[in-house]
Amino acid sequence: MDRITRRHAIGGLAGIAGLTILPRFALSQSLAMPIAPVALNIIDVAGNLQLTQAAIEKFAKENPQIVSKIIFSRAPSPELPAKLKAQQTANRVDIDLVLTGPGAMSEGITQGLWIDVWTKYADLLPKADEVYHEKALMMQKNFGQNEGVAVVYSPSGPLFEYAPDRVKTVPKNADELLAWVKANPGRFCYARPVNSGPGWTFLMAMPYILGDKDPSDPINGWEKTWTYLKALDEGIDYYPPGTAATMKEFAEGTRDMVVSTFGWDINPRVLGVVPKEAETFALEGTHWVPDTQFMCIPRGVADDKVAVLLKLMSYLLAPAQQAYTYDKGYFYPGPAVKNVPVTLAPKESQDVIAEFGRPTYEDLIAKYPVEAPLKPQALVAAFEKWDREVGANKVNK
Repeated sequence: MDRITRRHAIGGLAGIAGLTILPRFALSQSLAMPIAPVALNIIDVAGNLQLTQAAIEKFAKENPQIVSKIIFSRAPSPELPAKLKAQQTANRVDIDLVLTGPGAMSEGITQGLWIDVWTKYADLLPKADEVYHEKALMMQKNFGQNEGVAVVYSPSGPLFEYAPDRVKTVPKNADELLAWVKANPGRFCYARPVNSGPGWTFLMAMPYILGDKDPSDPINGWEKTWTYLKALDEGIDYYPPGTAATMKEFAEGTRDMVVSTFGWDINPRVLGVVPKEAETFALEGTHWVPDTQFMCIPRGVADDKVAVLLKLMSYLLAPAQQAYTYDKGYFYPGPAVKNVPVTLAPKESQDVIAEFGRPTYEDLIAKYPVEAPLKPQALVAAFEKWDREVGANKVNK
């Protein structure tokens, strides 16, 4: 999923009193550290480096005996699984760690691309039920399963962002949203779900909002949802390839309303991409579909690199590093682990949340239930069905 990128330097939080220190890393004889420093190739298909790159670089600086350098790259989520599968087939895997959202994560699980780190190396990672907060733990167990290690969390969405000077009557429920879109053709859009956080949270929340018979089954249980999305399609010109494009068009005035999330509301306004005066709303009966980004190690990575990567994963789950995931509201709130309030974040992040966060958000998050996203196989099926039956010829890939 594409993201608006930004980096800022990490300062030290290790001395903050009261933070839980993760257990020391004790490697078994079967998975030894490298005898010489290794270079790590890390690919981001979720915009996660905005939240973690500085911490990863800090890890490398603190561990020169095992890390020689880190090479970062970025790619669209839909392209990664095929590329990785081809490398594994040729026994030439040159990607050591993948930072991913639900798209590549799900494809990787269904295709068997990832090492099942939680079962194979459970003793080399923090205990999930001890470090993750309740909602992130739910995402880890239901979505990350054995292969992904959750690193950031957001209740996400769906929210709807609009220009108050152009939208005079704000829809309150799904019927009013549909009526507005049909009455204002071309003024509403959302991005292709497989490559967009707002797009996929919107897709998975609609079965709850519309009261479908089985929100966990997109093929046999989403009759109302697919009918609704096809009706909504009548007022949509095309589906952009990612969320950044929808925000650009919204800021330019090409669209008056777009699908958003908490982070995609706050961060683009912080960066000046979207006007500060933009407003948001949630539909009646909303159920939040949280977004979580994961760290995954591809099958075929050498054992000595796996040892280093497991140590890196544990490092990134320490509260001192998690406090920086508040960032500039990009994945609001951000931390996946317990006891990391915004007061532990850098002053820059605290100031951003105070100015661009919305006072209503905490109440709004508490008001509606949080649902686990579709399991990977079902999510892949939902993406494929949307591409085939809804987006079809209107997707700009």
